[in-house]
Amino acid sequence: MKKVKIFLIASLLLFWGGIADVWAQSTTFSGYVRNYTGILLADDNDYAILQDTFNLKIEHSRGKVAFKANPYINFFHNKERELDLRQSYMDIYLDTMDIRIGKQQIVWGKADGVFITDVISPKDLREYILPDFEEVRLGIQSLKVDYYIGYNTIEFVWVPDFTPTTMPDEDSIWNVRPESLNIEETKEVPSNFNNSEVFIKFSAITSMIDFEIMAGSMWDDDPTMHISSRSIDTDGNPVLTVTPEHHRLELAGGSFSTTLGGIVFRGEAAYYNGKFFSSADPALEDGVVEKDYAHFLLGLDFSLWGTKMSMQFIEQQIQDYDEQIANDERTDTVTFLMSQDFLRETLKLELFSYIGMNDNGSLIRPKISYDLIDGFQILAGFNIFNGDSGSYGQYDDNDIIYSKIKYSF
Repeated sequence: MKKVKIFLIASLLLFWGGIADVWAQSTTFSGYVRNYTGILLADDNDYAILQDTFNLKIEHSRGKVAFKANPYINFFHNKERELDLRQSYMDIYLDTMDIRIGKQQIVWGKADGVFITDVISPKDLREYILPDFEEVRLGIQSLKVDYYIGYNTIEFVWVPDFTPTTMPDEDSIWNVRPESLNIEETKEVPSNFNNSEVFIKFSAITSMIDFEIMAGSMWDDDPTMHISSRSIDTDGNPVLTVTPEHHRLELAGGSFSTTLGGIVFRGEAAYYNGKFFSSADPALEDGVVEKDYAHFLLGLDFSLWGTKMSMQFIEQQIQDYDEQIANDERTDTVTFLMSQDFLRETLKLELFSYIGMNDNGSLIRPKISYDLIDGFQILAGFNIFNGDSGSYGQYDDNDIIYSKIKYSF
């Protein structure tokens, strides 16, 4: 299958190259080449990542129809190369409506670095959330229709086939599943019309406020671990065998942003029906319980002495909570961003942090980038995890220093 994919993409690239002269006036080629090197700060200073990337974007338009493809190749030092299409879709422009068909990334909401109503495109978490979000989001086969009413838009999305979150490999440093957990093959969601996903959003831009209201019927991208059996190993330790299973979710939510006195206020919220959580309740044979779930954010953006700053407060709430549930009833997180440009905006310093309020864990991400010449950028930074448990503390041994050398064309 990999050879077939490589052949098809290579043939497509050769085809585009062969007719580039014919399409020269209506076809654009852009992209980048990049070296990405990450070194663990632990004793042996192992490589967290050694990656070379060639990313190409091809766009062509003719009248009221346009096409975009985004093939990319990732080369690694210790595993097979990746060759795929991040996006490949066709746009059809009508008088009051735009239609997009094909593999695409769909971004909703106002949050930075957090997924609340931005749930249509699943995530690639093989490197946690450290890559650029363009690489964290997965492109999915879907139909998107935007219908315009003045400054308002009604957006409809249909996803015919479910795509789950891509999880880390078993030998990855980002795989933190306990050894006492024996994970069976994930129970797949059958590919049929009844299992497709559908979303709708109304967005408006006014002189006072921009806002969105959305709803959807989808599958949870992250599987729930259902206990299928319990046993004891040779050392007398309990071992759970679990079957990952995806569940149907119904959700509704929205977001807003407004500016007052030079400060941008943002908010976003979603309410989920049908979310499953692990539970220690002995009455539950498979160890999971269904609860409604709320996820919301409040944030503000402003400038202080030439420094751009942003703060966000995020809370996740399990409704009708009981003490047997493994997750906390409320999980609070604060994010903080500072960035400033120097040398005529060629040098940029940035600090982005996630701080978990429940377990005092954090992810601190300082970085510096320098545009040496037009299109050529050198970037260096740290990913520092702190804590003993929780979303960030579980990766306490994965502190990384990294560099990215990138040429865009």
